[in-house]
Amino acid sequence: MFLEHHRGRTTRHSIDPSSYQCTTLVSQLADEWLKVTHRVALSGGGCEYSGAVRSFAKFTDKYLSAAGLDPADARLDGHAVDLVEVLYAWEGDLRQRYGPKSKQPYRRARALLALIDQRATITAGIPGHLRQRAKAPVSYGKPTPQPLDEFSNAERVALRDAARAAVRGTEARLARGRELLAAGSDPRDGGWRNLPNLVWATRMRMVNSRTLQAHLPGKARWWPPEVVDLLPAQEGASRGPGVRALGRELGRLLFPDEFDLQAFRVLFLLGMADTTPEELHDLQMGDIEFTDGGLRLVQTKLRASRIRADLHPEVDMKGGDEGGAEEFASGGAWDVPGLMRRLLAATALIREVFDPDPYLFVAVRQDVANGELCAGVAQFASPRYRFGFWIASQRGAQGRTLNISVPHEVRRLRKTTKVVRSVALGGTVSDLAGDDHHVEVYRGHYGHGTTAHIMAGRSINRSQEWVFNRLARNPVLVDEAAEERLEEPEVAEELGMDIEVAKAMRAGELDMGLTNCRNPYDSPHRTDNKLCHVAPAMCMLCRNAVIFYSQLPRLLLMSDRIEQMRTALPPPRWHAIYGQQRAALDEVFAECPDRLPAARQQITELGIRLDLPLGQRTEFDR
Repeated sequence: MFLEHHRGRTTRHSIDPSSYQCTTLVSQLADEWLKVTHRVALSGGGCEYSGAVRSFAKFTDKYLSAAGLDPADARLDGHAVDLVEVLYAWEGDLRQRYGPKSKQPYRRARALLALIDQRATITAGIPGHLRQRAKAPVSYGKPTPQPLDEFSNAERVALRDAARAAVRGTEARLARGRELLAAGSDPRDGGWRNLPNLVWATRMRMVNSRTLQAHLPGKARWWPPEVVDLLPAQEGASRGPGVRALGRELGRLLFPDEFDLQAFRVLFLLGMADTTPEELHDLQMGDIEFTDGGLRLVQTKLRASRIRADLHPEVDMKGGDEGGAEEFASGGAWDVPGLMRRLLAATALIREVFDPDPYLFVAVRQDVANGELCAGVAQFASPRYRFGFWIASQRGAQGRTLNISVPHEVRRLRKTTKVVRSVALGGTVSDLAGDDHHVEVYRGHYGHGTTAHIMAGRSINRSQEWVFNRLARNPVLVDEAAEERLEEPEVAEELGMDIEVAKAMRAGELDMGLTNCRNPYDSPHRTDNKLCHVAPAMCMLCRNAVIFYSQLPRLLLMSDRIEQMRTALPPPRWHAIYGQQRAALDEVFAECPDRLPAARQQITELGIRLDLPLGQRTEFDR
């Protein structure tokens, strides 16, 4: 038996072989469980292993009995029962029971096979096929979960505002409770029908269902009006005594419950980019230190076995704590240090009255048996205290329920904070990962979000726009009259060239095979001032290109080549590679449509062909 202590709760893990018909089999597996737990010092006593053994034992009893076999004959080193068959049937039953999206079938089967393999390694007599099965992978692999997306910015703001309003409401309620407590006295002397006295009795832990039933009238409508007003609407309208509801509401006047702490939890996760929900819940009073510069938190990341200290500086936010109760007001409004002060002030009376475990998130709950108030570490596991229920209970500025996308998973808050940080910082993935993650962890768990994709798309669009603006300047089409005057200073200057370049162009020295080029050594496709290496295929997307009418036949041949590629490539790929060139050619042809028939005739009569480099011709002709 192992006892697991976690966040103020103690869980007992044990295996009792006598509870099953296959006693020998369970005893052997339980021995291996004890060995692996002691040797590896597993946290939680290896609950996955013990849970797998209990599940397999329960299934084996049922399966063998239905097959007409005696479960007592099942053992790892025996041959009376084929345990391999039982294992496969058990894995199939787990899959059917938990569903294909659950990790439980994989985890339990892996744990049980590990125990059998450990036994087979050091013990003789294990059947060979059982040894082979223990070394083989589980039947159903670990499912790949759908990554959680972050909340949108509008949802983040709505959650933040709702949480702030909830914190203000909690502080106002607790402030009223402090006032009632100061005005109250012992109800055994001053009477039980006075609300301040009931609050005083609650502070002294004298209130429970039996006490309230003994000192208050049997019907809630006979109670004092101020006491009836304290009840929730559904309880006040019922004919029942309502003492449990009264005890709960009296406690909420002095102590926050888990529902109240949910708002603090939301604000912390939205304000602390490097803190997981688990790290936040595991914070203890000794991990919290206020310094001159802000708040220092010592946090433990269990999966990484890493302890780190984070400093959260004070933020001077003008406006302070608008609307908050004065005694709960913080020095830093809604920054992390100020929020921590508010939480500690709200839970101070819990620590004074109940002396719970020294965790940060402590709350008061009502005992199911007698309605007595008790305190413990907030688990946020009960349906009425979960994140989704909290969201459904909140109202926006217009009194409407919050429109928050599902799933209502608290881990999405952390992803949202990470995305906000990436939007603010920009930079590379290594910059965004910071010191909290490896780059690949950030890529896999945070870089897939919608906002990250939108940012990446915008960056790509900006880059492409810059490239196209730099490259995609249409070539200049020069008619015969301008070509004859090309060497004149005014004409050459208008075309962006000097006299020497104009002379060389007229002499055919700058003919690139498709168009002329103002400067082959100033290609926008390279930055090393060397001869252009992509002519003539990319000439139609070059700012240096100059076209004479005599080159129209070659442009038509180039257009025909590009059209041939439509049948060889998928449309998206064709548009990505040739779409810009096709558009540039169409603009040139639109300026001289009357010249195209004559150019087509020249191709036929003179046998004009398009000369392309070997690599580019292979690209077109494949």
